[in-house]
Amino acid sequence: MSAKAIREVTGKALLNKHMPSSVCAECRFASVDENTKWTELVNEHPWLQTEKLVVKPDQLIKRRGKLGLIKVGADFAGVQAWVDERMNKDQKVGKAVGKLRHFIIEPFLPHDQGDEAYVCIFSHRNGDTILFTHEGGVDIGDVDAKALKLDVPIEETPSEDEIMEKLLTHVDSPRKEKAAAFIKALYDQYVDLYFTYLEINPLVITSENVYILDLAAKLDATAEFMCKSKWGEVDYPPPFGRDALAEEAYIADLDAKSGASLKLTILNEKGRIWTMVAGGGASVIYSDTICELGGAGELANYGEYSGAPSEQQTYEYAKTILTLMTKENHPDGKILIIGGGIANFTNVAATFKGIVRALQQYQAKLVEGKISIFVRRAGPNYQEGLRVMREVGKTLGIPVHVFGNETHMTAIVSMALGKRPIPREPVVESHTANFLLPGGQNTACFTPEPTSKSSPIHQQSPRPERKTSAMEHSSVDTKGATKQLFQKNSKAIIWGMQTRAVQGMLDFDFVCSRTEPSVSAMVYPFTGDHKQKFYWGHKEILIPVYKNMADAMKKHPDADVLINFASLRSAYDSTIETLAFPQVRTIAIIAEGIPENLTRILIKRAKEKGVSIIGPATVGGIKPGCFKIGNTGGMMDNILHSKLYRPGSVAYVSRSGGMSNELNNIISHNTDGVYEGVAIGGDRYPGTTFMDHLMRYHDNPEVKMLVLLGEVGGVEEYEVCEALDEKRITKPIVAWCIGTCADMFSSEVQFGHAGACANAERETAVYKNKALAAAGAHVPSSFDELGIEINKVYQDLLHEGIIVPKEEVPPPTVPMDYNWARELGLIRKPASFMTSISDERGQELLYAGMPISAVLEQGLGIGGTLSLLWFQRRLPQYATKFLEMCLMITADHGPAVSGAHNTIVCTRAGKDLVSSLVSGLLTIGDRFGGALDGAARQFSEAFDKSMLPMEFVNDMRKKGQLIMGIGHRVKSLNNPDKRVEIVKNYVKSNFPSTPLLDYALQVEKITTSKKPNLILNVDGVIGVAFVDLLRHSGSFTPEEAEEYINIGTINGLFVLGRSMGFIGHYLDQKRLKQGLYRHPWDDISYVMPEHYSS
Repeated sequence: MSAKAIREVTGKALLNKHMPSSVCAECRFASVDENTKWTELVNEHPWLQTEKLVVKPDQLIKRRGKLGLIKVGADFAGVQAWVDERMNKDQKVGKAVGKLRHFIIEPFLPHDQGDEAYVCIFSHRNGDTILFTHEGGVDIGDVDAKALKLDVPIEETPSEDEIMEKLLTHVDSPRKEKAAAFIKALYDQYVDLYFTYLEINPLVITSENVYILDLAAKLDATAEFMCKSKWGEVDYPPPFGRDALAEEAYIADLDAKSGASLKLTILNEKGRIWTMVAGGGASVIYSDTICELGGAGELANYGEYSGAPSEQQTYEYAKTILTLMTKENHPDGKILIIGGGIANFTNVAATFKGIVRALQQYQAKLVEGKISIFVRRAGPNYQEGLRVMREVGKTLGIPVHVFGNETHMTAIVSMALGKRPIPREPVVESHTANFLLPGGQNTACFTPEPTSKSSPIHQQSPRPERKTSAMEHSSVDTKGATKQLFQKNSKAIIWGMQTRAVQGMLDFDFVCSRTEPSVSAMVYPFTGDHKQKFYWGHKEILIPVYKNMADAMKKHPDADVLINFASLRSAYDSTIETLAFPQVRTIAIIAEGIPENLTRILIKRAKEKGVSIIGPATVGGIKPGCFKIGNTGGMMDNILHSKLYRPGSVAYVSRSGGMSNELNNIISHNTDGVYEGVAIGGDRYPGTTFMDHLMRYHDNPEVKMLVLLGEVGGVEEYEVCEALDEKRITKPIVAWCIGTCADMFSSEVQFGHAGACANAERETAVYKNKALAAAGAHVPSSFDELGIEINKVYQDLLHEGIIVPKEEVPPPTVPMDYNWARELGLIRKPASFMTSISDERGQELLYAGMPISAVLEQGLGIGGTLSLLWFQRRLPQYATKFLEMCLMITADHGPAVSGAHNTIVCTRAGKDLVSSLVSGLLTIGDRFGGALDGAARQFSEAFDKSMLPMEFVNDMRKKGQLIMGIGHRVKSLNNPDKRVEIVKNYVKSNFPSTPLLDYALQVEKITTSKKPNLILNVDGVIGVAFVDLLRHSGSFTPEEAEEYINIGTINGLFVLGRSMGFIGHYLDQKRLKQGLYRHPWDDISYVMPEHYSS
């Protein structure tokens, strides 16, 4: 959603901060909520006790004066009493009932009625409009009839003279200049702060100053990334009558952190019907259908998930809904509708697996609540998703009914509400993700008999032979014919590294039998020029990728389409750059959330250059057999299923990208198929309008009928009504506007698309549908009947001979990608790597199955982390502390040892950190540092053979081998190593058993009796203590303990610990700025062969 209403205190704070002090008085106000302490409020605003006051609720309530919700001229005690009397009390406003929780207190401003005025600024597609009347206040009446109007075009600013001339004709001279200066400054801030609506009533204009009394405003929330420093923290309250729940806030937070779209609005917490719908357009249609079938009073929520959320994100979304749904039981049980259209790029199986996890978690509550689940979904990998859902249905113990694209999208609603019987499980389609399965092509070649006018179409109709009647041609004004956007040879440049979308376009090209790919090049500023590999059927091809747009345009002059996948932050700049190249005729902008002011500038600039913009906030469009934009049409299974590889006779235009795929499905099942379809985008200001595309279709003799899917909000559909009335559109058109449920809600609901919100009765879906029907469009009674209405019109065209059936030709087979075949479970291949210690694929990094957040929250530390990554289990705290102690002890032993020496020499040679560290680590072995493993192995083998300590020492002497872990160059029995003492004492005090350490200490007594420096050293004590830990902590089996000893685990402690010291030496040498090291001659003994000396 873009335009969001703000509180009056927020609006006034913004104007206080940014309006010039010379044009109006500062707004003084105090905000009160249920947590306000009155004493602190008075200390912050001393004027509360010295002036007469005005108090009113600040909760987006319109006409507060008419409702008696303003207290005027009271003192502080009176205001406090008035607020206390109403705080947290129910208040009815229209159909909505809500609790009053937020109030605004202001000084009372004595003034004459004649000083009151009204000013309002609002935005629309072509600019902004300023309304002004010299009369304001509660009894202003019909503003539209009274107000003077000044239209301000995009990128223009009115002058004070223009404002005085157009708006202030009834304002007397002493006040006119002040009013003009104020309105000009107000408009400047309106644009600069990205307001979309700003109304002040009354505005008091005296000869001394201008005062803002009551204010209502909306901000373009999508502009936050540009305006955060100007706005500060902005609170967007819910519409009056609907409290913001914690669960709604949680989903809003998930949405803000995700590239996907996650929305949730609770309408009735005690409701019986809950929805979990994929897609902004689909979510509205499901709500419409529930309300039309009598379920408005029981509809619990509105929401949607779309934009390819991950499995974890859908799990969190589903879990939130199930938490709310299972709070209370209903005597008749509850219904959960998991619905959606045919996805373009969302992996249905991945999202369904998240939902299934949540369903399994809530199984007991679902059974207790007698919940029935109805599922309908299609799109990429939907077969696997439906299979998973059917499988879980068998284990939940509740009814779960699952359907795919063979079932009309909203049919599950009437099944759930008992309005139609529930059919048997449908037959699975013969084709899957990217190609026809064996036998599938035979089905595709099937040509049914021509259908009679009266008989309904259950299978897809055959392809028609086009026939152009003289009467049809006479109705089209060929002089004003609009251009066609895509041809069979259209070429596109893709902005963004969208390899999946590009491959989808190439596969579509191939299945449409195009001779050349439709993608000429890609532009990606974050890499250098290179080539990217793609598939053209079975063959691999290279597509160039350029760092900048100019190079791509220069080297590919035949590309006239740009598909812009840039983010909302950069989509404007990249589109402006594209408009500078005259070869571009069409731009598709995929990003959602571009600020409306920027979108309107794009529309204006594109119109000046004769460029058509599709979007923003769109999946794009498709011209079967010819060209498709990005991910439009979904994957190959849907393209084959909906026969999008060849043109039909029906052209459609929709706002919703997800619903465009559903229209492809509906049209292909009820007519000969789609000729062209465009989703103009869900934002308030799409780059092109319904009429732009409908007139293109109308002027194309290949198109025989039109389909329009409009929605609540905006007035573009009335242009279609005018065209029908004026006979500019004479071809049959089937039209439906979604969002009819909006009238049934007691409080305002912002639907999934930014533009889907009615600001007046004329913008409601019900009103639009009536107007379209009155103008001559074929309007069904509901979306459920849309396919039937389309079929009816199509049958008429068949009967009149305008469309003649033609034999279907099967498309070429497109090979399936390996990755997708594996995703579907059609193939298997041994993995190149196996891992069992960590997993970064999900929502959160896992260490041995433990989320990283839990590792940090539970304070596992370095030792605990090692226990997870090295041993795949949580070791006792004494064990993890021992690991940390070993790392500290082995971290360094001065610069003279070989590893540190190598690191220092390498560092002084100017090498980088990694090279210097590795040079030191490479010295670790049997002679340096490797004694940990050796000591553990020698002592444990002797101990396990039950050799006496003396026998062990004698045996090693006979073999001529040194005992690893025994002996020190400096330390001795008389000068003990403190490190050894600390480790030995800790192990003896904390380990449950230390037999091998005790054995090593007995060996030490024997060796030190011969030489006092043959002590148990650090390597030895760590090695034997580690073996005791593995064998006696209770965390390992004997076999596991032996394996860890043999695979070098103990030596890993030395490597890890000493790495810290080596890095320290590297940083120390860099800090000291030491130069290249050269070993001194006097420290080298040169011994040359004597027989060469003469």
